[in-house]
Amino acid sequence: MKAALCQYDIKWEDKEANKSRIEDLLTDFKRRSEIDWLVFSEMTLSGFTMNTAASELTDEDHAFFSGLAAENRINISYGGVEKGYNNLITLDRKGNRINTYSKIHLYAFGGEDKHYKSGSKQEVFELEGLRVMPAVCFDLRFPYLFWNKAKDVDVYVVIAAWPMRRAEHWMTLLRARAVENQAYCIGVDRVGMEGKIEYSGNSMCFDPLGKVVADAGTKEGIYLAETPLDKTLVAKTRERFPFIGERKSFPWQ
Repeated sequence: MKAALCQYDIKWEDKEANKSRIEDLLTDFKRRSEIDWLVFSEMTLSGFTMNTAASELTDEDHAFFSGLAAENRINISYGGVEKGYNNLITLDRKGNRINTYSKIHLYAFGGEDKHYKSGSKQEVFELEGLRVMPAVCFDLRFPYLFWNKAKDVDVYVVIAAWPMRRAEHWMTLLRARAVENQAYCIGVDRVGMEGKIEYSGNSMCFDPLGKVVADAGTKEGIYLAETPLDKTLVAKTRERFPFIGERKSFPWQ
């Protein structure tokens, strides 16, 4: 399966403008037919806003992504708010929802916990034979979420609104989650400005050995991973280096 990462300059709280921009980016992408799975950043249509009225997804918003998936025959993962939860939603090639994950670790430093509800359940779902665990932005800083599900996961997907000034943290943590859990790790961030906050994108995908599979850099666009996500590589890596089975529970008595 070939994954594509879409990082774009989200217009603040302007869903219609953002839908139009997404359509343009996909139309202009010459290798569109090669995409199996298209992943967008956190709060895809609104930006990372604390204005719940602007971030809450409507039926029309969901229909937009469902239509995009069905028309292009691709799986899609996108972000948005539903009933107060900051969600990562995944659709199959027909536009049907196959998974919803609610962000567990809210970004209290930015006031997110005062406006949104925290999720309480981790998710693992199957996407065309791959076992996928979703996470949202600040979740990336809490490795136990990833360790908890490692043996049941082939691919981690993290969508985010991660500021440029901490871009090194973003890229380092994505690679760390891949290496320590011997799984693919996809991270998709946005580009552009939100008020005084700048976002650099740096959307990336690492393989189970920490090698770069896709690197979007800092420019707006859709970036296709040249190497398909391969469940066999995950299995072979874990067989060759059986580190996950050596983990111990803490604290020790």
